[in-house]
Formats: sequence, C-alpha cells, structure tokens
Amino acid sequence: MSYTHLTKTELIFIEKYFEVGLKGRQIAEKLQRGHESIYRVIRQLKEGKTVIEIYRQYKKNKQKCGSKPIQLPQGEINYINKKLDEDWNPDVIIGRKEEPISCSTKTLYRMFKKGIFNQEKLPMKGKRKPNGHQEKRGKQAFKRSIKDRDQEHPNYEKEFGHLEGDTIVGRQHKSAVITLVERRSKCIITIKPEGRKAHDIESSLTNWFQELPRNSFKSIIFDNGKEFSNWKEISNEQDIDIYFADPGTPSQRALNENSNGLLRKSGLPKEMDFRSVTQAFISSVSSRRNNIPRKSLNYQTPIECFMKHAGNEVLSRLI
Repeated sequence: MSYTHLTKTELIFIEKYFEVGLKGRQIAEKLQRGHESIYRVIRQLKEGKTVIEIYRQYKKNKQKCGSKPIQLPQGEINYINKKLDEDWNPDVIIGRKEEPISCSTKTLYRMFKKGIFNQEKLPMKGKRKPNGHQEKRGKQAFKRSIKDRDQEHPNYEKEFGHLEGDTIVGRQHKSAVITLVERRSKCIITIKPEGRKAHDIESSLTNWFQELPRNSFKSIIFDNGKEFSNWKEISNEQDIDIYFADPGTPSQRALNENSNGLLRKSGLPKEMDFRSVTQAFISSVSSRRNNIPRKSLNYQTPIECFMKHAGNEVLSRLI
C-alpha cells in the first residue's frame, strides 16, 4: 500500500472534526486514513499550530521523500566513458559485468539525459523509408528467392554458417565495401573489392572463399543490387547457396542492415572514399565491432561466439 501525505483539505477536516470533539480514531475512520497520521496532526493542533503551518511542514517533509540521486564514483565514470569510446552501449556495459557499476541500465540511460554522459555516444537510432518509397536502383532479373532458402534450409535460424550480405558505398558512389554477417554469431566480415561492378564483387568474394576451407558456410542472402549479378558463378564455384531478399524489404536482412549502420558509425562513413584506404583498415573496423559484447549473445562478443562453431583456421582467415 503506497503512502500519500495528507492534503490541505484533509487537514482542514481534521481541524473541524477535532473542534467538535471527535477522537483521533473516529476522524481516521471518516477520512479513511491511518490513525497515526491523524494523531500527529492533533498533537500539532494542541501545540497551537495552524492548519497552514502544518501543511507547510508537510510540504517540506515531502521534499525529503523518495530515493536519493545515485552518484557514481569517479572510477566507474571513467570506466563507462572508456567503454563508450569503444562503442559499447549502456546495456552491454552493465550486462557484461567486467567491472561493477553502482546503478541499473535504466538509471545509466537517465544519466545520459541529465548530461552526465555524452548522449552522442548512445547507439544510433533506427530509420525507415517513408511509406510508398520505390526502390530505383538496379535489380536482379533472375535470382533465387528467400522463400527457396526457407525451404532448403529450414533450420537456418539455429544453424551456424548462414550469411547475410550487401555492399556499403563510399563518397560519390565511386567505391564500395562488401559486408557479410554470420547470423548465429553476428560476426561481421568486410572485404574491399577493386570496384563496384559485378565482376569486382565476384572476384573479391571468390578470392576470399578460396582462402577458407570448403563449405565453411552454407548460404548467403543478398539484396537485389546489380553488383551481385554474377551470383551463379560464385555459387557454383564455391558450392554455396545464394538467395535474394524480396525487393524493398531490408527487414529480411535486418542483421546485415544493422551491421552496416554500425560500420558506418565506427569508421566507414558515406563521405569516405574507400579506394584511398587499405584492406587492413577496413578489417580493423569490423574487428572493432566483432570484439564488442552483444546483449543478444548473452553479453559475449561475436568473435567469442564464432569460435565456438568454427575452427581457428577459419577465424584466422576472416577478413
């Protein structure tokens, strides 16, 4: 049962009832209040205090109610800022439990609103295209649908080795980076092709797959961009099933879309010309993301989860 302070109206009634001779318990019964509160007011009335004075004292006491604001030790503040600089979000900082934090996740988020921590370091907010948006980019004419994937790999959500793929484009659409995400571990792979054309994408993916043990992965689902037009050659040469999401439905590759946003935030922005950076730099960006714990992985990192399913040989050759 929650407790509330007596209102000014109730105090006036207590005074009137007391003046006509009612006892404290009788007044409490009439007002549906605890008799201790009523007797406290009666004692103050007997001391000569007025209802206004009693009410002001109640207001003053009420300001002391409730929990006190949590103030984190400077050591914890320094640790949180350090992890924010490493792109950890508040939930992971609390849930990973590498260091004890003297507050809950919700309280930590409130500290961002109060300005104790920099709000710009919070995870990005999602965005969506307006209703009626029509995709105008080049699309695949002949492809295997995502529905085929559901039929041929009915357990893809539980199995290791199913990838979601796309490209992120650089400044003036002159360069691109291939992005792949393994669904089970959420491990991100980034590959720098020579260009944006289909033969560039095919060549880069072929070279990457040839560095791995055959059949390390079971399937890939791409979007409908023309850069993946040579998918049949990749599928046949590498013995991997390739499918395509429905047009205008990025939610069917939600993990890859989210990962692309994280890569943009972590070092591969749209204004960057990817031709001017090395594969080592692009790999370092994905490595940074792969070493950040994820709540959906029970606060493990994607690399930790990946190693549970793949051998060191595969991991050492991940780009």
